[in-house]
Amino acid sequence: MNLPNKLSVIRLLLIPMVIVSFYVNFPYHYVVACALFGLAAFTDFLDGHIARKYNLVTDLGKFLDSSADKVLVLTTLILLLDAELITGGVMPSFIGGVLVSLILAREILISCLRMVTASKGVVMAADKLGKVKTILQDISIIFFLLAGDSSIFNLFSSVETAQLIHTIIYFIGFSLFGLAVIMTVVSGIHYVYVYWGKLEDNK
Repeated sequence: MNLPNKLSVIRLLLIPMVIVSFYVNFPYHYVVACALFGLAAFTDFLDGHIARKYNLVTDLGKFLDSSADKVLVLTTLILLLDAELITGGVMPSFIGGVLVSLILAREILISCLRMVTASKGVVMAADKLGKVKTILQDISIIFFLLAGDSSIFNLFSSVETAQLIHTIIYFIGFSLFGLAVIMTVVSGIHYVYVYWGKLEDNK
C-alpha cells in the first residue's frame, strides 16, 4: 500500500475519533473534534497531491480517497445536524435538514452515475467544481465545530466580545455552507450534463 492510500486509511480511522470527541462531553470537546476533522480533511488534500505528483494513482487509491472523503463529510454533517449546530439555534431546525439532504442526495446520485459510467469503461474524473465544493464543505464544518464550543472564546476576551466572536464565526460558517450547498447542486448538475449520454448509450 503506497503513501496516498495509507493517508486515506488514516482519514477513515480519524472518523470514529471525530464522533467520539463530538459526543463525549469534556472541556472543549468540539474544538478537539474540529482539530481531528481538520487533520482528516488535510489528508484528503495531501494524498491527492502526492498521488498526482509522484504518479501513485491506483484504482484502490481512487476508491479509498473518494470513500473516505464522503464518509468523513457526511458523517460530520449528520453530527452537526443532530446537535443543531448547522442552524446555530437562530434558524428553524428543518433548514439544516434540507441542506444536508441536498448534499446527501447529490453524493448518492453522483456515486450511482460513476458506477454506471465505469461499467461502460468511462472514468468520471473529479473536476474543479467538485473540488471547490469539497473545500467549502470542509471549511464550513470547521467553523461550525468552532462555533459549537463558544466557551473557548472566554479564555481570550470578555463575555460580550466572546459572544460577538462566536456569532461572527457561526455566520461565516453558515455563509460558507450555503455556498457549499450551491456548489454541491451545481457540480452535481454539471456531472449529469456531461455524462448523461453514457446513461442513454445501450451499447
